[in-house]
Amino acid sequence: MAFRNFKMVDYVVYGRGCFDQLSDILAPHRKDGAPMVFLLDNFFENDNTFKARIPLQGNDLLIIADVTHEPKTTQVDKISQQLKDKFGTVSGVIGIGGGSAMDLAKAVAIMMNNPGNAHDYQGWDLVKNPAVYKVGIPTLSGTGAEVSRTCVLTGPTKKLGMNSDFTPFNQIVLDPELIKGAPKNQRFYTGMDCYIHCIESLQGTYINAFSRSYGEKALELCQEVFLNKKDWDEESDEQLMMASFAGGMSIAYSQVGVAHAVSYGLSYLLGTKHGIGNCIVFNHLEEFYPEGVKEFHQMVKQANIDIPQGVCKDLTDEQFDTMINVSLGMAPLWENALGKDWQKQMNRERLRKLYEKL
Repeated sequence: MAFRNFKMVDYVVYGRGCFDQLSDILAPHRKDGAPMVFLLDNFFENDNTFKARIPLQGNDLLIIADVTHEPKTTQVDKISQQLKDKFGTVSGVIGIGGGSAMDLAKAVAIMMNNPGNAHDYQGWDLVKNPAVYKVGIPTLSGTGAEVSRTCVLTGPTKKLGMNSDFTPFNQIVLDPELIKGAPKNQRFYTGMDCYIHCIESLQGTYINAFSRSYGEKALELCQEVFLNKKDWDEESDEQLMMASFAGGMSIAYSQVGVAHAVSYGLSYLLGTKHGIGNCIVFNHLEEFYPEGVKEFHQMVKQANIDIPQGVCKDLTDEQFDTMINVSLGMAPLWENALGKDWQKQMNRERLRKLYEKL
């Protein structure tokens, strides 16, 4: 058999305050006349103190990235075309923010060097040309977007990532100081994304010792933060940042499962953000992950979070069909969760009943 030879992030810097090294990190990658483009999560739109720390030089550009909703292929096309029209090329794209901002940066970096539209590359190994230099700087922890080989996008017909060896960042900057101001709910939902994909990876059919070693550590860190601590502290930020990194690494050699496959349908139809969507779905997956769901319920209670209910109650048959089509299109996720004969186990009727519970 052929073993997967997967691409990882080239460089990682970790530590409190390491964000202030960004100017030095970028310096060797600057090309004459070609700017660095910073895509900043719109959470920081009015934070002038933080914006002042971004090391803009020359004709560098700071773009406030609207990630109120998850990135769309049309948004990627618009930004990359604007950059091509204005500059021709760029030295690099730096994504600063949550998973959506980082995914947007990865996608724009890819489209700077590839023809056509972003939706042409939704799938596995469709990207042909290397992206421009790209950097990921998380200000939320949990998605694993900083280390994954995908950037999840909502396109005209599906929600699916650009899964390729050209997708991972060239550099990531892991500074725990940057996530301390995250809103409580946001921090919980994003942390639960990590917890849920660890459960899915560890119980999946794709699991091996590589994935298990990272997944178990990430799971242990999530349990420490969300079960064993009464109050959030600096150490919690550090632990969750490393859980996100390890959780993302675990997925590199395995896959996520039922919660993600179902939440992709929710997100495509209703625009539900990824972390919340996973929580809405996982809340009802006792039949697939009984121990994980039980522990998840404890975490929800301890954090005093209300998981939305009844999000599908007023949907039409056509809308249910749209979600089911998107979800069943995630074949690797279903195979990881249920095995090679997953289509015999997960049919449209069973999936419809699952959506009706949410």
